[in-house]
Amino acid sequence: MRRHTFDTGVRVRASACGGSSLIEVMLAVALVAVSALGLIATQVWAAREARAMSLRESAAWIADSIAEATRTPSAGDAAVNQWNAWASVLLPHGDASIGGSGAVAAARVTWASVRDRPAAGDGIGPPAEPCGDVDAPAGSSCVALAFAK
Repeated sequence: MRRHTFDTGVRVRASACGGSSLIEVMLAVALVAVSALGLIATQVWAAREARAMSLRESAAWIADSIAEATRTPSAGDAAVNQWNAWASVLLPHGDASIGGSGAVAAARVTWASVRDRPAAGDGIGPPAEPCGDVDAPAGSSCVALAFAK
């Protein structure tokens, strides 16, 4: 059975709504792009912080090992030299040393911190931070562990 279509006289204008859907699609694509860039930036930040945490953990481990090794007077200098070699292997431009005199000393481990370095055109770098009894050079990070001899 065939149905006949009756013309009611009302014409639907399809072209009146056509442009708004294109604008909505463009806005949706822009929103997705901005959200994706935000997620990528968050992942990069998390990776940098994880790397910095790993370096701090290695430095604290080396400082603790130096403090433990200097408790035996016979192995003091050899142990510091050995852990200084480990610091240069495990940390970028790593250096381990012992500072202080008397009954209290400090095992200090410094390394180059890429995050804190000044940019190429900067005239003024970040100020030196105290590390134990001396200032750590600008652009470096430091862990100092005080111990009793």
